[in-house]
Amino acid sequence: MRKHQSLQYILIFILAQIAWLSLLGLWIYRYFSINYPEAGSAQPHPMISERANVVALVGGLILLVAVSVGMSLLFAWLNSQLKITQLYDNFIANVTHELKSPLASIQLYLETLNERRVPRQKQEEFVRRMMMDSARLNTLINSILEIAGLEQKSAAYCFEVHTAEPLLRSLVEEGAEQFKLPPERVRIVGSAPCRCVADRDALRIVINNIIDNAVKYSTGKPDILVHFKCSYKNLVIEFRDRGVGISAKEQKRVFEKFHRVHDSNAPSVKGTGLGLYWVREIIKTHGGRVSVSSEGKNQGSVFRIELPIYNTAKKRYVNRLLKVTQRRRRETGSEEGGNGVQGQ
Repeated sequence: MRKHQSLQYILIFILAQIAWLSLLGLWIYRYFSINYPEAGSAQPHPMISERANVVALVGGLILLVAVSVGMSLLFAWLNSQLKITQLYDNFIANVTHELKSPLASIQLYLETLNERRVPRQKQEEFVRRMMMDSARLNTLINSILEIAGLEQKSAAYCFEVHTAEPLLRSLVEEGAEQFKLPPERVRIVGSAPCRCVADRDALRIVINNIIDNAVKYSTGKPDILVHFKCSYKNLVIEFRDRGVGISAKEQKRVFEKFHRVHDSNAPSVKGTGLGLYWVREIIKTHGGRVSVSSEGKNQGSVFRIELPIYNTAKKRYVNRLLKVTQRRRRETGSEEGGNGVQGQ
């Protein structure tokens, strides 16, 4: 259906271009037939004046070019709307699948408990699995709400000054624990004694999404190396995995909203296509940037995050983040600590 609709728009655009080019040709033909009649003609075609005809020709050309540009812009807009609609349809399909799967699991457990006599130990296992599925649903719903908050610029961040290394170590360790990865599977190297302005909960989301991505796209046991360092102006955090890698074409699009990597070599994974988009938006709000690189197929990927060092880079921007947080705390009556400086 979408493909058929797209072909219709393309056909309309082509016909419109043919129409205005034909009109332009007729206009030029009329101009030359009036101003340069064929030799031997008994009576030349009447005309107002050569200057008036030139003005009419130039005005007509300008008008036709404007129409052509307008049609091209309209076609580009329609094409972008079709792409957005396709991405939205894919997102709805993914979200529907993500919602139906845990719901079906919970329903099955409840029906089993309602219709059969289940041993006590089995009941406890069912309850535990239902709680896990409920947590999965809650995470998905919260992620969608958070994305909406990001796009409406209404996400209530709580920015504070942190010493980078203890903050990052604790968040990486929490992420490894959440995904049940032993310490040898998530190794931390380097040091980061510098300070940065960050929202702890927002950085937790960033780190969890990157670890989750590494786990999903690893064919064997995940192996993640996290490297911290402080350059002259930036705190640099690198996550290196040994997964399937990302092609050069996909590297340009992995941070787009709803985008999913389509690769025959990549594992079939579930998701909404919002995780890395969320990462990019959070890091952008922190005044930093995130990028990805990969050496090729089955060579793993490296996600690189750069955040400005406090009182060294982007001073006005990061100080404004702190002021916004302090103002919000005053308005809600929850201000703690005068300068928002934290040890970790």
